[in-house]
Amino acid sequence: MNELHNGTWVLVADSEKALFLENVADAQNPHLVVIREEEQENPSDRSQSANRPGRMQDTGVQQRSALDDTDWHELAKERFAAELSEILYKKAHRGEFDRIIIACPPQLLGELRRDLHKEVSSRVVGEVHKLLTNHPLDKMEAILKEELEAA
Repeated sequence: MNELHNGTWVLVADSEKALFLENVADAQNPHLVVIREEEQENPSDRSQSANRPGRMQDTGVQQRSALDDTDWHELAKERFAAELSEILYKKAHRGEFDRIIIACPPQLLGELRRDLHKEVSSRVVGEVHKLLTNHPLDKMEAILKEELEAA
């Protein structure tokens, strides 16, 4: 069943970019328009790290172990999911949308699910577990329609 009715919002996101879209047509021939775009710069972990991982003495004679360094790139991804959740909460609270479909890779979807307020999660009418941010809008419309009809 296709949940992409007129007025339904669609969040298309990856770990660095998000598009907030609205379907201004019907479910059979969706036409998505961009409402808002969010982007975060998230360079590789190597370029965000200040120094090499530390080392510590082990219990054995002249033994040392490497310490894990913070994965700044991964932290930025998690922060972005939390930011998206907060934006959605504010928009839902203001009544800007009644229905939303979330389209993003499975890992980000899991982070979003964890962070979504119940006021937003109660409005989620569909999920598409795919990376769509690199597609043009017409291709996104076709993929979303196909995925939602197959569900």
